[in-house]
Amino acid sequence: MNGAQALIRTLVDHDVDVCFMNPGTSEMHFVAALDQVPEMRGVLALFEGVATGAADGYGRMAGRPAATLLHLGPGLGNGVANLHNARRAHTPVVNIVGDHATYHKAYDAQLESDIDAVASNVSPGFVRRTQRADDVVADALDALTAAIGPPGQVATLILPADASWSDTTVTSGPSRPVREAPVDVDRVEAVAKVLRSGEPVALFVGGRVVRGDALTRAGAVCAATGAKLLCETFPARLERGAGRVAVERLGYLAEFATAQLDGLAHLVLVDAASPVSFFAYPGKASDLVPEGCAVHELAGPADDAPGALAALAELVGAVAGDAVLQPPGRPDAPSGELTAQTVCAALGALLPEGAIVSDEGNTTGLFAAGATAGAPPHDWLCLTGGAIGQGLPVAVGAAVACPDRRVVAFESDGSALYTLQSWWTMASEGLDVTTILLNNGSYAVLNMELDRVGAEASGPRAKRMLRLDPPALDFVALANGMGVPATRATTADELVDQLGRSLATPGPSVVEAIVPSII
Repeated sequence: MNGAQALIRTLVDHDVDVCFMNPGTSEMHFVAALDQVPEMRGVLALFEGVATGAADGYGRMAGRPAATLLHLGPGLGNGVANLHNARRAHTPVVNIVGDHATYHKAYDAQLESDIDAVASNVSPGFVRRTQRADDVVADALDALTAAIGPPGQVATLILPADASWSDTTVTSGPSRPVREAPVDVDRVEAVAKVLRSGEPVALFVGGRVVRGDALTRAGAVCAATGAKLLCETFPARLERGAGRVAVERLGYLAEFATAQLDGLAHLVLVDAASPVSFFAYPGKASDLVPEGCAVHELAGPADDAPGALAALAELVGAVAGDAVLQPPGRPDAPSGELTAQTVCAALGALLPEGAIVSDEGNTTGLFAAGATAGAPPHDWLCLTGGAIGQGLPVAVGAAVACPDRRVVAFESDGSALYTLQSWWTMASEGLDVTTILLNNGSYAVLNMELDRVGAEASGPRAKRMLRLDPPALDFVALANGMGVPATRATTADELVDQLGRSLATPGPSVVEAIVPSII
């Protein structure tokens, strides 16, 4: 067995059986080993940003890592943006980067680069360079342990070509236990005291606390104590819909977030970071916590946050039945003009039970949360790190992880263009993904930001840098060219008809919605 075969065998023996890849020469022995270890599913991406984003989507939905396979430093560089988003989502990813053979590096060949330095930006907790084939198994197990955490993270394993092709007798290793930090009883009691104080309190939740029993307990605690329940602006995976705990997401715009937090005396963090503005704006605060509001951390990403919430619920006398649940209710199927509001109403009217929404709708999607709140139970995946180009790749990974569920990529035109190659992978793998492509012909959010940052004297030359026409992009043709059936809707009636047919048809399809900009 060579190093590549030992690596793949180790991964599948420890429940990592999907690898999203865009390989090159240095990774050919890994590719060849797929035939020797058929339990590993290789998924080809035509661009590294698709592979890394797909691994993120897979990890969020599967609850376990996928692997990536990238080609040298430039390949890693092409995938960095979506590894950044995965890092912010605390998604477990085993990120394998091929490198030149150890003895070849001294020659400074054309593709030589400092892979370790690039990887450290998105994989700060674990970067390991394997030196010999006999080290592959141990290094892979260390990477896997680091990736799982908690917290989950991107763990980068750099694999030189000669470590991959050389023979080894080390072919297996033991599982490593997952260790969470235990619940801090004193911290739980301190938070319980705050909740009983009678002062205005909000629970600010994220990570693993916005789904399952943990979210129910958070809702119960708030119902029992009168605290406000808020969650991160862009949670990695939010379980929502009829019958689930209704949780209010913190607004993206600092002005809206400030209004939501206004008047609080205490803010309790549960697997979430203290809220800050996404960008600096002249004359506006970066820290969104109100003046005089005390911040308390019940549990961080490395802690047993669900366990801490369970202990807190017991102390304050909260039971699951206390939680306020979202009542069922859908908007009527819209008719007439196609606008941001009617697009979101169509999504809310037709979203199937158990759907997974990969949301990169940006400005046009502002009305989506309200329109889908009472839809049947579903998962909502957000742009955790703010690096656009995530929506389509995350949809790919979610569909691979959950082949029995319909995935909806709610995608803006500008963001889609970063990773449009995702459509080819959807077609190649036959994935059940419906893309709603929101085409308003511009980077609309940047028109808003141009004003909010106080940029002076912006005129037609500046505004031209924020438009996507002329020429107008033909997303129907682009999707068809990658093997994905596509239609175009210019009215709400057309959108309802086309979206309904897409959701009912196996395999991938695209519905392009031509909408006016709301900015």
